[in-house]
Amino acid sequence: MTATVIDGKAFAARVRDKVAVHVGRLKADHGITPGLAVVLVGEDPASQVYVRSKGKQTVEVGMKSVEHRLDEDTSEVDLLGLIDQLNNDPEIHGILVQLPLPRHLDEDLVINSISPAKDVDGFHISNVGLLGTGQKSMVPCTPLGCLMMLREHHGSLSGMDAVVIGRSNIVGKPMAQLLLGESCTVTIAHSRTKDLPDVVRRADIVVAAVGRPEMVPGDWIKPGATVIDVGINRLDAPEKGEGKTKLVGDVDYDSCAKVAGAITPVPGGVGPMTIACLLANTVTACCRANGLEEPEGLTV
Repeated sequence: MTATVIDGKAFAARVRDKVAVHVGRLKADHGITPGLAVVLVGEDPASQVYVRSKGKQTVEVGMKSVEHRLDEDTSEVDLLGLIDQLNNDPEIHGILVQLPLPRHLDEDLVINSISPAKDVDGFHISNVGLLGTGQKSMVPCTPLGCLMMLREHHGSLSGMDAVVIGRSNIVGKPMAQLLLGESCTVTIAHSRTKDLPDVVRRADIVVAAVGRPEMVPGDWIKPGATVIDVGINRLDAPEKGEGKTKLVGDVDYDSCAKVAGAITPVPGGVGPMTIACLLANTVTACCRANGLEEPEGLTV
């Protein structure tokens, strides 16, 4: 068996196209331009690259992009003051504070200072609670992207056995909640789960989000299962030359692809969906703020 490759890059492009169409309608029919504000504190190189990419893609789909780049030593009072301004700005529909923050800033306090209606990352405690109780919320981008790909591949997920490896607040827990909402039977596993290989082997859907490179081998996978690999790990790649590296996921792709029915690659799988879903969440937030119909296929 050779697994079907779920092309996240192509899927993300289709999501962005849908977002662009809906943004065009909002502008033409209602004179509204969705606005996304991104706040970056400090000089973290990976965060800078990510923020640039977010800004570029936001503009490409026709939305307003606002960036606030603050010094590493920005005080908590000043950061919270900026967030308050953005909360009260009617032209800003989504607010994202890029993580990680410098150590002197309280991430939980900062995240929870964002208006839940503008929390397009879906990290605010109110959105976490709404998602957990099956109510309308802003959904974290990476799990939302995973769910979109699973829905397209399978149609209905009802009754399927799903194992989520990883219990983070950003991916593992919300992913499990989304799968429960699709009427899956869900197990949250992690590095300390007893008999982890046997737990994974019974799953029709495996979502690996544990942060350990190539932790899941092919002999853990049920034949025909769908494998969603959220991991992004950089390893040395001496075969490519001195000092070279490569990106790998949390599953051993080569061995898993021989057993699975479908699998996401790394890179080019889940990763591109994260920003695409951030754009989708911003449009959703804009529609909700203005009492308009939400974009079909871009939300839960």
